[in-house]
Amino acid sequence: MVDTCRGMDFIVFYKVGMKIKQTILSLALFIGIGCFYLAPAVSAVTCGGVTTSIIGCDQSGDGSGKCPDGAVISKDDIKSGTRCSDGSAPDTVSGTGIWGVLLLVINILTAGIGVAAVGGIVYASVLYATARGGVDQTKKAIVIIQNVVIGIVAYVLMFAFLNYIIPGGLFQK
Repeated sequence: MVDTCRGMDFIVFYKVGMKIKQTILSLALFIGIGCFYLAPAVSAVTCGGVTTSIIGCDQSGDGSGKCPDGAVISKDDIKSGTRCSDGSAPDTVSGTGIWGVLLLVINILTAGIGVAAVGGIVYASVLYATARGGVDQTKKAIVIIQNVVIGIVAYVLMFAFLNYIIPGGLFQK
């Protein structure tokens, strides 16, 4: 009789777990579809008569080190902080479209890492909460949480390394 009750409890918890998974997946699908339809309207920019949502009009530089008055500043002088005669910054790589795409990719990766980390923690939490003393399921949940933390630390270290090796950091114009 006890075994039958435990079997019934397992079936009930399995069905509840499946409902939770279906609800989470449905919610993620609706959020994804909503973002897909809202993103073009929110991020569209008109640049030279062309609608774009990736690179703005302010990214028109060629990285040559030219100043508005026509003078050219060498790369060594740019690294040392030399500015144009009118006080403006010379045309550097941070004004190019490639730089804009690089920043876009890094921002997407950052958001993706955040979403994946939250998803991993939620999944591991559900595993841990429904383990009911099961050693294998508890161990699996703990390993998932450890891997999420390791992934976040690795991404933060990579981000810090990129800020270190790129002169002026990633987000300085």
